[in-house]
Amino acid sequence: MRRPHRLAGVILGVAFLACSSPPSAHAQMQTSGAATKLGRGAVNLVTGWVEIPKRIYETTQTQGALAGWTWGLLRGLGRGFVRTAAGLYEVLTFPFPAPPDYATVIEPEYVFVDEGLARTDEYHSR
Repeated sequence: MRRPHRLAGVILGVAFLACSSPPSAHAQMQTSGAATKLGRGAVNLVTGWVEIPKRIYETTQTQGALAGWTWGLLRGLGRGFVRTAAGLYEVLTFPFPAPPDYATVIEPEYVFVDEGLARTDEYHSR
């Protein structure tokens, strides 16, 4: 019964130690970048499955219902796996600036962002 509490305590303790350790000369942790990376990773870890209905809908709109429920489903499963894995990676590595400057490892940054918007200069200039 106490296992989930212990696991949560261990995770929080490791996160605290990672954040409170003195920065190395090579890679100084930027708190806002790390927090953004952690939040983005958590969101993608939880919402990765949303890629499935999103890709089914997109494919159905452009190629028809049969393609949506076959090719769209496969695209959704693949993108959902990639988004969930990217979220897990970002959650586990949030204290470290990898990739440089805490950049996202998947585009678009979130499943709810339209891919056309993610490629515009306005999106990346924030």
